[in-house]
Amino acid sequence: MLRGKRKVRLETDRLTLRAPEHHDFSSWTALRAESRAFLTPWEPTWAADHLTRKSFTNRVYWARRSVQAGTAYPLFLVQRDGQRLVGAITLDNIRRGPAQSATVGYWTGERYARNGFMREAIEALVHYAFHTLDLSRIEAGCLPENTPSRALLEKTGFKYEGVAQSYLQINGRWRTHVLYAALRNDRRGRTEVG
Repeated sequence: MLRGKRKVRLETDRLTLRAPEHHDFSSWTALRAESRAFLTPWEPTWAADHLTRKSFTNRVYWARRSVQAGTAYPLFLVQRDGQRLVGAITLDNIRRGPAQSATVGYWTGERYARNGFMREAIEALVHYAFHTLDLSRIEAGCLPENTPSRALLEKTGFKYEGVAQSYLQINGRWRTHVLYAALRNDRRGRTEVG
């Protein structure tokens, strides 16, 4: 990390995780548009201007400000072989002081789903959060019926912690989520998913 100007770039076996840039607009819009039916059951309702250049430009500026302030790390997953955008992951709601915690959210384009890309990204970002940012706890939530996301969290060391009623508005409705967490010094062993 650089003093004065923070820049995050994480490398995995197949991916580069980096902040969004203005030149990513076309690939981001194309991937989101072609994956719309795949993504919308699991995400907040898209704004009418979701896929516009103005909305994307705002996203880039928000990402830069968030990284500079250390409040969030929104990163694109770029496949090094071909430089293709495959999805995104965000470490957000970073809380310092006694909490030293954050939440993680992610999405993958439909054509790249279930290829292990997000597993690589989560493992890299959690390692960065624990060992570089000195966080102690990373939380994640997903819809109970989102079996692939639940399995992904479990494979990457997150453990089931419970249920949050009406946790987030997803696809236009308040939805209950199952909650998971990864701890830097986890001694809990396996948890049974309810």
